[in-house]
Amino acid sequence: MPAQHINDADFQSKVMESKLPVLLDFYATWCGPCKMAGPVLDTLSDELDGKVHIFKIDVDENPETPQKFGVMSIPTVILFQDGKEVARKVGFGGEQGYRTMLTQVLSV
Repeated sequence: MPAQHINDADFQSKVMESKLPVLLDFYATWCGPCKMAGPVLDTLSDELDGKVHIFKIDVDENPETPQKFGVMSIPTVILFQDGKEVARKVGFGGEQGYRTMLTQVLSV
């Protein structure tokens, strides 16, 4: 299943209250590097279904959540576990970069 889109309204229930680790991609439709990250995150979402949730949030349509986490440039990907930020990558991290982040909470 490709990465699901969330918004400011469901951030709390989808991310902070998740029993699984969550990789959240802060992106915008006009952002070139974000477009490169999309297919990589979709692939990881398919591969790791049931082990981690991978979500995307559009920073233009949902300004509250990026502001809350101090997201200044996109793409920014934040890894949450038990409602806490455990890792952050600013800029397109590539598949290996995202896998490295996920090894902190999974054995991938």
